[in-house]
Amino acid sequence: MAKLAPHTNAYGSEGGWGPTGYDDRHTSIEGFGHFHEFQIGGLVFMPTVGSIKTVPGTLDNPDAGYRSRFDKRTENAETGYYHVVLQDYDVKAEITATERVGYHRYTFPKTDQANLIIDIGHKQGESSDVTDAMAQLVNTNEIEGYIETYPEYAKFCDPGKRVKMYFVARLSETPVSVGSFKDNIQNPDLTKTTGTGNGLFLTFSMDEGEQLEVQTGLSYTSIANARNNLNAEATGKSFNDVRMESQEAWNEKLNHIVVEGGAENDRIKFYTGLYHALLGRGLASDVNGNYPMVNGKIGQIPLAPDGSPEYNHYNTDGIWGGFWNLSQLWALAYPDYFKEYIQSNIDFYIDRGWLHDGEAAGVYTNGVQTNFQGLLIASAYNVGIRDFDVKAGYEAALKNELEYHGRNLGNGKYDLSYFVKDRYVPYKDTIISNGWVFNFGASHTLEYSFSSYAVAQMAKHLQDSLNHRKLIDQAAYYRNLFDSETKFIRPKLENGSFIEDFDPMRGWDGFQEGNAFQFTWYVPHDVNGLMNLVGKERFNERLEKMFIDAQKSMFGGGSEEIHSFSGVEKLYNHGNQPCLHNPWLFNYSGKPWLTQKWVRTICNEFYGTEPLHGYGVGQDEDQGQLGAWYVMASMGLFDVQGHSNANPTFQFGTPLFDKIRIKLDGTYYEGDELIIETLNQGSDNLYIQSASFNGENFNSNWMLHEKLMNGGKLIFTLGNQPNKSWGTESVPPSMSNIKN
Repeated sequence: MAKLAPHTNAYGSEGGWGPTGYDDRHTSIEGFGHFHEFQIGGLVFMPTVGSIKTVPGTLDNPDAGYRSRFDKRTENAETGYYHVVLQDYDVKAEITATERVGYHRYTFPKTDQANLIIDIGHKQGESSDVTDAMAQLVNTNEIEGYIETYPEYAKFCDPGKRVKMYFVARLSETPVSVGSFKDNIQNPDLTKTTGTGNGLFLTFSMDEGEQLEVQTGLSYTSIANARNNLNAEATGKSFNDVRMESQEAWNEKLNHIVVEGGAENDRIKFYTGLYHALLGRGLASDVNGNYPMVNGKIGQIPLAPDGSPEYNHYNTDGIWGGFWNLSQLWALAYPDYFKEYIQSNIDFYIDRGWLHDGEAAGVYTNGVQTNFQGLLIASAYNVGIRDFDVKAGYEAALKNELEYHGRNLGNGKYDLSYFVKDRYVPYKDTIISNGWVFNFGASHTLEYSFSSYAVAQMAKHLQDSLNHRKLIDQAAYYRNLFDSETKFIRPKLENGSFIEDFDPMRGWDGFQEGNAFQFTWYVPHDVNGLMNLVGKERFNERLEKMFIDAQKSMFGGGSEEIHSFSGVEKLYNHGNQPCLHNPWLFNYSGKPWLTQKWVRTICNEFYGTEPLHGYGVGQDEDQGQLGAWYVMASMGLFDVQGHSNANPTFQFGTPLFDKIRIKLDGTYYEGDELIIETLNQGSDNLYIQSASFNGENFNSNWMLHEKLMNGGKLIFTLGNQPNKSWGTESVPPSMSNIKN
C-alpha cells in the first residue's frame, strides 16, 4: 500500500494517462508521494527551507514554486529505499516503507525556517480530480486526514463512485507553526484544511544536520485504521530498522528464483522485471483485515486463529494480457500470492455481483473491457491452486463468460450479448459517456473465445458438462471472423458481411490497441486451428517476415517517445499485450529454433537497463507484465495458452543463464525445487541442441506443467546453429488437436 516515490511532474497532470510520478529526463522534484496505483494517487510531502511556497512551480521554472532541482549523482534507488539531495534547499531526503506505513527522513541545514509542505488537494497522476480533502494537526505532532478522488475511468465505468485514502502522519519533531493553504492563498495559524486544491505547511527550527522523521500510516477504510496500521507496523522501529526490514523482505521474495551466470545486465533486467511483477497489484487491506468496498462500506477478510487476516485484498489495473506473463510467473514461484489475488477478486464479485476488470478501492476502473478475470480463476484452478472459494469463483467465471444481461462498462464485456447470441461481435461504434468511441468487435471476439476456452476447462474439471459444451462452442467463434480470401481475421458488420476497405495494418479499426495483422495471431487456445485456416506455409512466412521487420523498429518501439501505442500500426508491437505470445508460435508451426532465436533477440534488444530503454521505448508495463515476460522468457519458459488448458503446459525457449533455481511451494506442488541448467551458455549460442529432464533426454519443445512442478533438473545444451531436428517430435496442445 505504501509505495513512496519522488514526483517530478505529477501535480496537476492531465487525465487518467498523465504522469504518475517520476521521469528520469526531468531535473527537479516537486515532492514525495505515498499512493501509486492504477487510478489512485495522492498525499505528497515536500521539505523546503526559507519562505513558504504552496504551489510546486514548473519543470521550466522551478523557482516559481517549492520544487527543487537535484543532481542525479546524489540519487540512489533500490528495493525499499531511495535518497536524493534537494539542491535548492540543501536537504537530504530519504524514503522507505513497510507494507502500510511510509517513512520519510529529511536532513536539514541549520535554519529556523525548515518547512514541510503537505499537499492533499491536487490530483496526482492517474488519481484524477480531487473532490474533497481534509488534514488537521492533532496531538501536537500528528497530521491526520483523507483524500477523496474521482478516478478518470470511474467517470464512465462507475459514475459517481469515489476513492478515499486516509492517513495519519507522525512527526519526530513538534512544529513551531502550522498553516493551511489553497493553491497560492496561505492561511497562517490554521491547523485544519478542507476542500480541494489545499494542504498544510509546517515549520520547524533545525540545527545543522538535524533530522525530521515522518511515519505515515495509510488506509483505504478510515483514519482509525490508518492509525492502527501505523501503530502495528511502526511502533519501536527506526527509519534504519525499516529500511533493513524492507530489503530483507524483498530479498526473500526475489530469491524464490535464483539465477547464476549469464551477463550481468541480464541479471539486472531479470530482477528488475521480477521486482515489478511483484510490485504491481497494490495492497488494499488493513492489518485487521478491513478492506474498501463501494459506497464507503468496509469489508472484512476472515481471520486466522492467531487473529491475522487469512489473505490480503488488492487494488489492481485490468489484467488484459497479464495472464501470459504475470499469472504464469505467480503460479510458478508465488502461488500463495496468486491465490490471494484470485480470492480478493472473488470477494469483489461477492460484494458487487460481477468480476471487475480493474479495481480502485471497490470502484470499477476498467479501461479495456474484455475482463479476463474468469480466465485467471480457471488458470489458477487448472495448475492446482484451489484453496480459494472455488464455488463462488466458478460461479463468477461462468457469469463472466455467459451472462450478458446487466453488462456495462464497469464489469466489462459490454458487447457480450452479440458474442453469445450472434457468435461474433460486430463492427459497430459504441459511444461511451465521456465521448470516447469504441469499435473493437473483432478483437473482442477473439478475446472472448479465448476466455471461454479457459472457463470451459474449469467446467471440465468440475464435471459441468452442460456449461462445458456451451463454452467450448464459444471458444471456436473466432473462426466466424476468419476471411478465407485474405487469410486474416476481418471485422464483420451486423448483417454478417465483412467490412469493405479492409487494411490489415490499420490500427484501432475493429481491434483494440492493435490491427488485424497483429490480432490474427490472437488465438492462443487453438494455434493449431488457426494454422489450419491460414495454411502452415503462409503461417510461417508471415511470422518470419513479422520478426525480421519488427527488429528494424526495436520490436514495436524505436522512437524517443514513451508511448504504449507507438506500435499499434506495425506488424509487431512488443510494447503492448496483444502480440506477446507471437515469438512462441514457432513451437507450434514446426520451427522451434525460430522461437529460440526471436525470444532471445527480443530479450537482448527490446529490454535494457537505461532509463528510457528499461522496457523498450514505446511500452505498456501495466504493473509488471512486460517485466514478467522477460523473467519467463529469460528462463526459457512460457505458455501461449496462459494455463487455460485443463492440463497446462510450458513451451521452451533458450534460457539466458547458466543455472536457474526456482523454489516450489509445497502447499501446491510435489517438488521442492525446479533447476534449469544450460551447457555452452553464451551470447552467440541461441539454439537448443538437446535437452533432458531428470536424466532422460526428450525431443519435444513443451512439457506438462504438472511434470515440471514435481521438481528436478531440466538441462539444455546450446549451440550457435539451429538443430532443426530438436523439438519437433510433437507440437504443444491446441483446442483442435486434443480431446476437450
